Amino acid sequence: MPTTHLLYLHGFRSSPQSAKARLMAARVALRHPRVHWWCPQLPPSPRAAMERVAAQVATWPAASMAVVGSSLGGFYASWVQARTGCAKAVLLNPAVNPARDLARYIGEQTAWHAPQERFYFAPEFVDELRALRVPPLDDPARQFALLTQGDEVLDWREMAARYAGATLTVLPGGDHAISDFERHLDAVCGFLELA
Repeated sequence: MPTTHLLYLHGFRSSPQSAKARLMAARVALRHPRVHWWCPQLPPSPRAAMERVAAQVATWPAASMAVVGSSLGGFYASWVQARTGCAKAVLLNPAVNPARDLARYIGEQTAWHAPQERFYFAPEFVDELRALRVPPLDDPARQFALLTQGDEVLDWREMAARYAGATLTVLPGGDHAISDFERHLDAVCGFLELA
């Protein structure tokens, strides 16, 4: 079934202004105008972020819904897919254990795309991340993971192990941001089967 509703979840310190989010939004608007697109600015609290997302997508049709997530957004995307049963998820250099990895970022942070904007990453947010962890899907073929071996933030081997059984593309080199994401848009959109 074609994807009619598409959710995009950005990463830690990121926003809907990320290069990947903007490329996806432009592609959907240009070639798939019937697809309902939503890319929210997520609050720093993981619990609050997922409560907001869950409330928004509660009426979306799971059979034709998909989620794309980058970095921490990839971790969130796995939670969304497990919770909603949505048809497909695309994971872009997804965080596998953000409770471990983000514990060292407790305190005041700056937004990546707007350095003048600050937010506080509270100690309890680490526990909120632990609470959102979900086991691998029974049907990992419903997931597509795009990983870069040159990711300077996360270990691509850990990601590949977490999403074993998914449609997996591992790119040599590259970076955490997947700076050449435009080259991979066709593969991503092909997997999503956008309406």
